[in-house]
Amino acid sequence: MSRVVITGMGLITSLGNDLAASWEGIYRGKSGISEITTFDTSQHRVRIGGQVKSFDPSLYLNCKEIRRNDPYEHLAFGASMQALAQSCLKITEENAEDIGVCIGSGIGGAVTVHEQFRILYEKGPERISPFFVSMMIADGAPGIVSILTGAKGPNWAAVSSCTTSGNTIGEAWEMIRRGDAKAMIAGGAEKSITPICIAAFDNMHALSRSNEDPQRACRPFDATRNGFVMGEGAGMLILEDLEFAKARGARILAEMVGYASTAEAYHVTELSPGGEGLVRAMRRALSKAGLRPEQIDYINAHGTSTPLNDRTETQAIKTCFGAHAYRLAVSSSKSMIGHTMGAAGAVEAVISIMATLTGIIPPTINLHQRDPECDLDYVPNEARRSTVNIAMSNSMGFGGHNTCLIFKQYEE
Repeated sequence: MSRVVITGMGLITSLGNDLAASWEGIYRGKSGISEITTFDTSQHRVRIGGQVKSFDPSLYLNCKEIRRNDPYEHLAFGASMQALAQSCLKITEENAEDIGVCIGSGIGGAVTVHEQFRILYEKGPERISPFFVSMMIADGAPGIVSILTGAKGPNWAAVSSCTTSGNTIGEAWEMIRRGDAKAMIAGGAEKSITPICIAAFDNMHALSRSNEDPQRACRPFDATRNGFVMGEGAGMLILEDLEFAKARGARILAEMVGYASTAEAYHVTELSPGGEGLVRAMRRALSKAGLRPEQIDYINAHGTSTPLNDRTETQAIKTCFGAHAYRLAVSSSKSMIGHTMGAAGAVEAVISIMATLTGIIPPTINLHQRDPECDLDYVPNEARRSTVNIAMSNSMGFGGHNTCLIFKQYEE
């Protein structure tokens, strides 16, 4: 099977609207979480989120395209164009059929759904936008990216809750390995901080209500953690067949070497005891990569800041890695940018690759009071300089989904 490398990345988070700004905020341990400003939260118990700030879709799309696409699609296209620009990959008539798109969203066009239901009840069914369906559906993003870039290879969307873009990247990797494509634009986007989404997750008792101190609200692995903070953003990778990338003289950022996806088959929202589904995902990804557990240097954890998730993920890491679990660096980027839902797997894949490129392991901020059951090295509060040859990124989602991705420094 073909070796698959990464040649471009795009990133939009609550800390910045491109890779450079987001990464700087992340390695400096800043928080992008603040009071929600896009709607009136006075009747909500949760009034904080990791909102994308001041993103200008007109940098990437014309006025007509902006009107006809949901804001989550704006983020997806913006991050895709950033990744294509870094990769210097030009899509032409000659290579278009070999280049595909695989982008997912856990919720899809939430902003459009909210607005169109308002119009329905206030103005009637005749006023619903004819573009409502294409703006709402979760496969709108790969569609618009394909249309506007000309990529004619495999084109589809995954929807698997918070593992969505872990799956899109993993399946794009598999497509290239088996020869279905030479290159793929892959990742995820989410913009779901809306009144109904905030209310729904809050009523599930999943969200932190620490409104009085937004930047400290998300505290994975801390004994006082009390729920996740919803975030927004997009992450995109350009994955390429190694020989295709070399032939065009591409700069290779990293190699992707492992991927696995498993099901808990246990409960819609709760994790199985000990996180056995995640254990299987990590072990299978290691096996496909031909790696021993002790070769992993860093894990970007799912780390949501919910009591059960962090404890169970810690147990799963200890089961998979044994004594090496205590030598690993493990951190949660969500402590700074919130939980970007279906985009989380891709956002955190970009962060994992940046750790291999820069030798900087991002921190878990707000970790001051250790949970005795969360006893690994979570890189508390400050980034750490250390060689990261191989990084793993984990995602877990409602419905019992698990994904694991593995990236390594590229070697000839």
